[in-house]
Amino acid sequence: MGQLLALVIVAVVVIGVAKLVRIVPQGFEWTVETFGKYTRTLSPGLHFLVPIYQAVGRKMNMMEQVLDVPSQDVITKDNAVVRVDGVVFYQVLDAAKAAYEVANLEGAALALIMTNIRTVLGSMDLDESLSQRDAINAKLLSVVDEATHPWGVKVNRIEIKDISPPRDLVDAMARQMKAEREKRANILDAEGFRQAAILKAEGEKQSVILAAEGEKEAAFRAAEARERTAEAEAKATTMVSGAIASGNVNALNYFVANNYVEALKAMAASPNQKMLLLPIEATGVIGALAGIGELAKESLGQQQKAAAIQPPLR
Repeated sequence: MGQLLALVIVAVVVIGVAKLVRIVPQGFEWTVETFGKYTRTLSPGLHFLVPIYQAVGRKMNMMEQVLDVPSQDVITKDNAVVRVDGVVFYQVLDAAKAAYEVANLEGAALALIMTNIRTVLGSMDLDESLSQRDAINAKLLSVVDEATHPWGVKVNRIEIKDISPPRDLVDAMARQMKAEREKRANILDAEGFRQAAILKAEGEKQSVILAAEGEKEAAFRAAEARERTAEAEAKATTMVSGAIASGNVNALNYFVANNYVEALKAMAASPNQKMLLLPIEATGVIGALAGIGELAKESLGQQQKAAAIQPPLR
């Protein structure tokens, strides 16, 4: 009987010590309840409680945790049905609020996140929901973090893992993308042909302008040459007229013979003439040539007389 009593006393002492001494592991916080009412929070380390009077309430994990969001069907703004899932990273900052402000923390957070996913994607078109993943994540994070703040929870990240449209919608999008690529290719080809035509027309325009400029310059040069030829002929005619007026008949013979020879040269060089038969009076031509010689001698004699008369330089 005494041994049994001793065993009972030892068991009571052991249970009392277990209720008295509490060791909180790192990364956790425990709440303390006095007769069922929250009084304080135990941080990691060694703590002592009064048995029966005090008890451990909730053991809260203070480390960052990962919560998988199950896939769900969401209707977008343009009535397309997509299947969406995600993942949430959150951390408990206030153990007392997380323990007593909400009954089921993970269940409440999961329901809140799924509801906001439907809300955010329902306000966007299918193309926007597929291309603006970062905007969706940012909007969800802002809304959910604000909603869970009274629970002592900090939502660090929300990531949409997958947005899966139906198979027929995927095929329709592929056909649309292919048609869009072909359209852009046709537009680029047409633009290339247009640019080539413009460049070709510009080149032809410049060629015509340069040809016209060349013809203009050639015409100007030809007119200038004709003007100089006419001036020379006029000067020669003036000189011959002066010589005739002074009684020198040889000058007239030179002028006639020169024109006569030039006319024969032009007639002989004509491409339409294969044979030239003209009645030429040889004595007249010889006489004209003799007149040319006499005129040259007279001009040379005048130059020598002028040189003899000129006084010598000192």
